Amino acid sequence: MKKNILKNIDIEKVLNMADLVTYQEGQIVSRTLVQNKAVSITLFAFDGGEEISTHESNGDALVYVLDGKARLTIGGKDYFAEKGQTIVMPAKVPHAVAAPEPFKMLLVVVFPSEAQG
Repeated sequence: MKKNILKNIDIEKVLNMADLVTYQEGQIVSRTLVQNKAVSITLFAFDGGEEISTHESNGDALVYVLDGKARLTIGGKDYFAEKGQTIVMPAKVPHAVAAPEPFKMLLVVVFPSEAQG
């Protein structure tokens, strides 16, 4: 039997991406869809006032806001993105994600191949 690369998501079914992760009071909820050496795809639901502090990633991180509004700090500069908008946080640049209000996002991180270094 073939094993799906994507997990925690129904295959061959039309879904509303924002409904796949739920808000929980005072928390950041995540649902990993795939995690390997090449790519990471994760859904997040942030309650208002929650944040992920400044950190770096080895891959480029694409944030797509599914609901609400987010504040993203990239290289010390603040950006605001709301439902339907996206922004890329480049690899090895310090970044943080904060929720001025409840919001949901799809995070896709693409890592360099070993050939790219």
